[in-house]
Amino acid sequence: MVKFFQHTFAYDHPWENVSYAFWLRYPNPFASHVLCADVIDRSINDDGVLTTTRLVLKQGKLPKWFPQQFIKTSEAYVIEESLVDPKTMRMVTRTRNLNHVRIMQVEETQTITPHPVNPDMTTVKTEARIISKFGWGMAQRIEMFGESNFSKNAVKAREGMKHILQMIREKRLRERMGFMQPQTA
Repeated sequence: MVKFFQHTFAYDHPWENVSYAFWLRYPNPFASHVLCADVIDRSINDDGVLTTTRLVLKQGKLPKWFPQQFIKTSEAYVIEESLVDPKTMRMVTRTRNLNHVRIMQVEETQTITPHPVNPDMTTVKTEARIISKFGWGMAQRIEMFGESNFSKNAVKAREGMKHILQMIREKRLRERMGFMQPQTA
């Protein structure tokens, strides 16, 4: 069995800011489980589409009921592939864990586009599949745990993005205020 998660959220910020904040979202106080993120590859094609591959290391938590002998560490490597098309104002990211995949594979896709009605807002659609191939009748329980955990972490991820977006807004405001103030010699 496979568990699915889907959610759409609108940020009160334009697409340019949200797509920029995506790259700055680690570290933030809502993502203490993210240990590091490194760019593996980045390129721009002839159409101006930016393609980036990053490796992210996350610290997870195992449920108390899961047999501890099957996992030596709860750290998980996650591959993140993204496409940013500034002409169509569309950003698509795909992530999936690289280790512990037999126990639980999490595949997430996020699509970031301007809000269909308000150009000063941005819509983020998140879809995820949680799959367990772990035997012994535990796959469904693992998938339910994964779905619940993913849902909780999605809330934290949105709060983290809001935090970064607020920092961007404040920085731009300070810059504008600095330019507007008369210079004294």
